[in-house]
Amino acid sequence: MICPVRCFSCGQVIAHKYDDYVRLTTKENKSPEDALDILGIKKYCCRRMFLTHVEVIDDIIKYN
Repeated sequence: MICPVRCFSCGQVIAHKYDDYVRLTTKENKSPEDALDILGIKKYCCRRMFLTHVEVIDDIIKYN
């Protein structure tokens, strides 16, 4: 749905970097690895939060 505010494993706040991650991967055509390095996300648990997140809100809104 929406990007989690904190990493599930370590508790680090990550939500404020999600919009920049999307911008880097879509508009600037950076690889996910490069985008996470640019944003300074070093822990593998936090990187997992970005790599496995799926936006499904547009699909769910259809059923209201």
